[in-house]
Amino acid sequence: QIINSLVLLILLSALADPDLYHLPSNDLRNEFYYMDEANMCIATSVSLLMILICAMATYGAYKQHAAWIIPFFCYQIFDFALNSLVAVSVLVYPNTIQDYLQQLPSSFPYKEEILSVNPTCLVVIILFFISIILAFKAYLISCVWNCYRYINSRNSSDVLVYVTTNDTTVLLPQYEDSASGTSKEPPPPYMSA
Repeated sequence: QIINSLVLLILLSALADPDLYHLPSNDLRNEFYYMDEANMCIATSVSLLMILICAMATYGAYKQHAAWIIPFFCYQIFDFALNSLVAVSVLVYPNTIQDYLQQLPSSFPYKEEILSVNPTCLVVIILFFISIILAFKAYLISCVWNCYRYINSRNSSDVLVYVTTNDTTVLLPQYEDSASGTSKEPPPPYMSA
Protein backbone atom coordinates (compact mmCIF):
# COMPACT_ATOMS: atom_id res chain seq x y z
CA GLN A 1 0.00 0.00 0.00
CA ILE A 2 2.90 2.33 0.73
CA ILE A 3 4.46 1.60 -2.67
CA ASN A 4 1.14 2.26 -4.39
CA SER A 5 0.85 5.56 -2.52
CA LEU A 6 4.33 6.62 -3.65
CA VAL A 7 3.56 5.70 -7.27
CA LEU A 8 0.34 7.70 -7.02
CA LEU A 9 2.23 10.76 -5.73
CA ILE A 10 4.72 10.51 -8.60
CA LEU A 11 1.93 10.17 -11.15
CA LEU A 12 0.00 13.10 -9.71
CA SER A 13 3.10 15.28 -9.79
CA ALA A 14 3.69 14.23 -13.41
CA LEU A 15 0.12 15.20 -14.28
CA ALA A 16 0.48 18.53 -12.48
CA ASP A 17 3.70 19.48 -14.29
CA PRO A 18 3.97 17.56 -17.60
CA ASP A 19 7.08 19.52 -18.65
CA LEU A 20 8.99 17.97 -15.79
CA TYR A 21 8.59 14.49 -17.30
CA HIS A 22 9.10 14.71 -21.03
CA LEU A 23 10.39 12.48 -23.77
CA PRO A 24 13.94 13.31 -24.92
CA SER A 25 13.00 13.78 -28.57
CA ASN A 26 10.70 16.65 -29.59
CA ASP A 27 9.34 14.60 -32.48
CA LEU A 28 8.19 11.83 -30.16
CA ARG A 29 6.87 14.34 -27.64
CA ASN A 30 4.58 16.01 -30.18
CA GLU A 31 3.35 12.72 -31.57
CA PHE A 32 2.65 10.97 -28.24
CA TYR A 33 1.88 13.93 -25.98
CA TYR A 34 -1.81 13.17 -25.53
CA MET A 35 -1.20 9.46 -25.19
CA ASP A 36 1.30 10.09 -22.40
CA GLU A 37 -1.19 12.17 -20.46
CA ALA A 38 -3.89 9.52 -20.98
CA ASN A 39 -1.53 6.80 -19.82
CA MET A 40 -0.72 8.79 -16.70
CA CYS A 41 -4.43 9.19 -15.95
CA ILE A 42 -4.95 5.45 -16.37
CA ALA A 43 -1.93 4.69 -14.18
CA THR A 44 -3.25 7.11 -11.54
CA SER A 45 -6.66 5.45 -11.48
CA VAL A 46 -5.09 1.98 -11.31
CA SER A 47 -2.91 3.18 -8.44
CA LEU A 48 -5.95 4.51 -6.59
CA LEU A 49 -7.75 1.22 -7.17
CA MET A 50 -4.78 -0.73 -5.82
CA ILE A 51 -4.68 1.44 -2.69
CA LEU A 52 -8.38 0.78 -2.20
CA ILE A 53 -7.99 -2.99 -2.66
CA CYS A 54 -5.03 -3.13 -0.25
CA ALA A 55 -6.92 -1.06 2.32
CA MET A 56 -9.92 -3.39 1.98
CA ALA A 57 -7.72 -6.43 2.59
CA THR A 58 -6.10 -4.81 5.61
CA TYR A 59 -9.47 -3.81 7.04
CA GLY A 60 -10.90 -7.28 6.36
CA ALA A 61 -8.02 -8.99 8.13
CA TYR A 62 -8.19 -6.58 11.08
CA LYS A 63 -11.95 -6.75 11.55
CA GLN A 64 -12.19 -10.48 10.69
CA HIS A 65 -14.39 -9.96 7.60
CA ALA A 66 -13.43 -12.61 5.06
CA ALA A 67 -15.36 -11.05 2.17
CA TRP A 68 -13.15 -7.95 2.24
CA ILE A 69 -10.07 -10.06 1.46
CA ILE A 70 -11.46 -11.53 -1.78
CA PRO A 71 -10.65 -8.52 -4.09
CA PHE A 72 -7.01 -8.58 -2.98
CA PHE A 73 -6.87 -12.33 -3.53
CA CYS A 74 -8.31 -11.91 -7.04
CA TYR A 75 -5.73 -9.22 -7.77
CA GLN A 76 -2.96 -11.56 -6.68
CA ILE A 77 -4.25 -14.33 -8.96
CA PHE A 78 -4.44 -11.87 -11.86
CA ASP A 79 -0.91 -10.60 -11.16
CA PHE A 80 0.40 -14.17 -10.99
CA ALA A 81 -1.24 -14.98 -14.33
CA LEU A 82 0.30 -11.90 -15.97
CA ASN A 83 3.76 -12.75 -14.66
CA SER A 84 3.33 -16.31 -15.89
CA LEU A 85 2.52 -14.92 -19.34
CA VAL A 86 5.71 -12.84 -19.19
CA ALA A 87 7.70 -16.00 -18.42
CA VAL A 88 6.05 -17.84 -21.31
CA SER A 89 6.70 -14.94 -23.71
CA VAL A 90 10.38 -14.87 -22.69
CA LEU A 91 10.56 -18.59 -23.30
CA VAL A 92 8.75 -18.48 -26.66
CA TYR A 93 10.30 -15.26 -28.01
CA PRO A 94 13.83 -15.08 -26.57
CA ASN A 95 15.04 -12.56 -29.18
CA THR A 96 12.76 -9.86 -27.80
CA ILE A 97 15.06 -9.50 -24.79
CA GLN A 98 17.96 -8.44 -27.01
CA ASP A 99 15.69 -6.04 -28.93
CA TYR A 100 14.47 -4.51 -25.69
CA LEU A 101 18.01 -4.10 -24.37
CA GLN A 102 19.11 -2.37 -27.57
CA GLN A 103 16.26 0.15 -27.23
CA LEU A 104 17.39 1.20 -23.77
CA PRO A 105 19.15 4.59 -23.56
CA SER A 106 22.92 4.58 -23.71
CA SER A 107 23.09 5.97 -20.16
CA PHE A 108 21.45 2.81 -18.79
CA PRO A 109 23.91 1.23 -16.30
CA TYR A 110 25.71 -1.90 -17.49
CA LYS A 111 23.91 -1.88 -20.84
CA GLU A 112 27.00 -2.89 -22.82
CA GLU A 113 27.90 -5.66 -20.37
CA ILE A 114 24.38 -7.10 -20.51
CA LEU A 115 24.37 -6.96 -24.32
CA SER A 116 27.68 -8.83 -24.43
CA VAL A 117 26.22 -11.82 -22.51
CA ASN A 118 25.29 -14.88 -24.53
CA PRO A 119 21.56 -14.56 -25.46
CA THR A 120 20.76 -18.11 -24.31
CA CYS A 121 22.45 -17.52 -20.98
CA LEU A 122 20.59 -14.22 -20.62
CA VAL A 123 17.25 -15.98 -21.23
CA VAL A 124 18.11 -18.61 -18.60
CA ILE A 125 19.06 -15.93 -16.06
CA ILE A 126 15.87 -13.97 -16.71
CA LEU A 127 13.73 -17.11 -16.48
CA PHE A 128 15.47 -18.02 -13.23
CA PHE A 129 14.62 -14.64 -11.70
CA ILE A 130 11.05 -14.78 -13.02
CA SER A 131 10.62 -18.26 -11.52
CA ILE A 132 11.84 -16.98 -8.14
CA ILE A 133 9.35 -14.10 -8.36
CA LEU A 134 6.55 -16.50 -9.35
CA ALA A 135 7.37 -18.82 -6.44
CA PHE A 136 7.26 -15.87 -4.02
CA LYS A 137 3.96 -14.67 -5.48
CA ALA A 138 2.52 -18.20 -5.14
CA TYR A 139 3.61 -18.21 -1.49
CA LEU A 140 1.89 -14.86 -0.89
CA ILE A 141 -1.26 -16.15 -2.60
CA SER A 142 -1.28 -19.14 -0.26
CA CYS A 143 -0.81 -16.82 2.75
CA VAL A 144 -3.81 -14.71 1.75
CA TRP A 145 -5.89 -17.83 1.04
CA ASN A 146 -4.99 -19.30 4.44
CA CYS A 147 -5.92 -16.00 6.11
CA TYR A 148 -9.26 -16.04 4.29
CA ARG A 149 -9.94 -19.65 5.29
CA TYR A 150 -8.96 -18.97 8.91
CA ILE A 151 -11.25 -15.95 9.19
CA ASN A 152 -14.04 -17.76 7.38
CA SER A 153 -13.84 -20.81 9.66
CA ARG A 154 -13.50 -18.65 12.77
CA ASN A 155 -16.65 -16.71 11.94
CA SER A 156 -18.58 -19.88 11.09
CA SER A 157 -21.01 -20.90 13.83
CA ASP A 158 -21.72 -24.35 12.39
CA VAL A 159 -18.46 -25.82 13.61
CA LEU A 160 -18.82 -29.10 15.46
CA VAL A 161 -16.33 -29.80 18.21
CA TYR A 162 -15.15 -33.36 18.68
CA VAL A 163 -13.28 -34.66 21.67
CA THR A 164 -11.45 -37.87 21.01
CA THR A 165 -10.30 -40.31 23.65
CA ASN A 166 -8.61 -43.65 23.27
CA ASP A 167 -11.79 -45.59 22.41
CA THR A 168 -14.67 -43.24 21.66
CA THR A 169 -15.54 -39.96 20.05
CA VAL A 170 -17.94 -37.66 21.87
CA LEU A 171 -19.91 -34.92 20.12
CA LEU A 172 -20.09 -31.87 22.35
CA PRO A 173 -23.24 -29.71 22.25
CA GLN A 174 -23.20 -26.15 20.90
CA TYR A 175 -22.55 -23.48 23.52
CA GLU A 176 -25.87 -21.75 22.88
CA ASP A 177 -27.78 -25.02 23.38
CA SER A 178 -26.07 -25.87 26.63
CA ALA A 179 -26.30 -22.33 28.02
CA SER A 180 -29.99 -21.90 27.26
CA GLY A 181 -31.01 -25.41 28.35
CA THR A 182 -32.81 -26.19 31.57
CA SER A 183 -30.62 -26.42 34.60
CA LYS A 184 -30.06 -29.85 36.11
CA GLU A 185 -31.22 -30.76 39.57
CA PRO A 186 -28.68 -30.11 42.30
CA PRO A 187 -26.98 -33.16 43.76
CA PRO A 188 -28.45 -34.64 46.93
CA PRO A 189 -27.19 -33.16 50.20
CA TYR A 190 -24.20 -34.74 51.85
CA MET A 191 -25.07 -37.12 54.65
CA SER A 192 -22.56 -38.50 57.08
CA ALA A 193 -22.54 -42.25 57.60
